Amino acid sequence: MPTEYGTLYVVATPIGNLADFSLRAIETLKQVDIIGAEDTRHARTLLQHHGITTHCIALHQHNESHAAEGLIKQIKAGISLAIISDAGTPLISDPGMPLVALAQQEGIKVSPIPGACALIAALSASGLPVTQFSFLGFLPRTSSARQKIFQEQLNYAGTWVFYESCHRIEACINDLANVLEPEHGIAIAREITKLHETIIKGSIQSLQEKIQNDSNMRRGEFVVMVAPKIEEKKVQALSEQQLHILTTLLTECSIKTAVNL
Repeated sequence: MPTEYGTLYVVATPIGNLADFSLRAIETLKQVDIIGAEDTRHARTLLQHHGITTHCIALHQHNESHAAEGLIKQIKAGISLAIISDAGTPLISDPGMPLVALAQQEGIKVSPIPGACALIAALSASGLPVTQFSFLGFLPRTSSARQKIFQEQLNYAGTWVFYESCHRIEACINDLANVLEPEHGIAIAREITKLHETIIKGSIQSLQEKIQNDSNMRRGEFVVMVAPKIEEKKVQALSEQQLHILTTLLTECSIKTAVNL
């Protein structure tokens, strides 16, 4: 990589609580030449709170593909650029992919400045298995399309996670209930790190009732997590011959030795 190239920083921002911002992230945004923000008006509150005066430009889903090439030229000329989304880690269901992909293609250093991510925060407090998980982002708007995705996930061995809005959370959980058994385990996190943060875990049926009966559970931003399907282990019964042999062995040796034999 030519030494005169600048650096593209991918900077995670708070998802609700302004204090959830790393010292490194603040220092980076102060030192770069330009900040590309999903919404400059939204970013202004965060930047002013932390005394960041760096020039800020709009970089969102409607202009990023067109703007990426020009920004890459600036970085090649030595300009350092940081991208931020409205909340959380850029590119995780947020803008930034065209620019990062092009930077990698052009041999520009892309440096992540990690921080808040609703997906990871919700999983860490859900109580569901997290060794293996699949992230589905935001789901389609129609019920049929959502149920098709749920059907495709039925045999996935890990927890699966998606984001949902307040406008569709009730319909979305109803769709889940149409595909999975009523007792299947799920967890729902809403308003992570914010004043009304709520994380609940239970069966689909119990959480479906909770959402229907509590209007607060239809407000805010949601992370929905679905537990993996638990396969019932089939126990093979011993034949009469096996049982006779085992009984005979138990008169001569320990249970462990008899079973092994």
